[in-house]
Amino acid sequence: MSSRTHRESGQAAPLYITAVAGLLFLALIFFAFGEADVKRNGAQSAADAAAIAAAQESRDQLGDDLRSNLLDGDYLRDLFGGNYLGTFNGCAQASRFAQRNDADEVACVMLNGRWGFRVDVESKKPMSMNVVPGTAGKRAEATAVAVVEPRCTFRPAEESGDPPSDDSDNETIAEKVSPGKLVCETREDWTIDPERLDLMPEMADLFTVRLAED
Repeated sequence: MSSRTHRESGQAAPLYITAVAGLLFLALIFFAFGEADVKRNGAQSAADAAAIAAAQESRDQLGDDLRSNLLDGDYLRDLFGGNYLGTFNGCAQASRFAQRNDADEVACVMLNGRWGFRVDVESKKPMSMNVVPGTAGKRAEATAVAVVEPRCTFRPAEESGDPPSDDSDNETIAEKVSPGKLVCETREDWTIDPERLDLMPEMADLFTVRLAED
């Protein structure tokens, strides 16, 4: 082999090494961004699950209160008219579901002005590489909002007949009457029967839980 060939080979070697090093560096950068994307998606899934769990827990806790007020027309009108802002806190469930999805709950708060929850989480596992300056040890963060909305509307019973007369000689016993019925999207209408309040539909049939914008 001629000396010229040796010189060309010697000149090409550093270029080859530089090119390979550059490709490896690019591969590491792509890996780092890929890892960040995976962690970010995982954190968002955890936040979504946690927010939905909090809203569902709040909805289910309302069940006993609703059963106690099924004959109160004003209560039902406010509840199913969209005026109820929620009084039961479901944030304990948010924390459990965040943990199940490999994330830590940072904050869980009830919303102002509507029935729902905002949950902030961060991934448990930090970034493993520092190819991109400042990324090593960083944890992915995500936020989700879930709200509870009625599936039904309350329709009051029509009033008919004359009010009972006042008879001082006889004790008048007021009978329980139906305040009306619930007209729902996903099930048959339910006329509230004072004698069969145990037939109240499931809470999931009465209220839906969904993710919403912050």
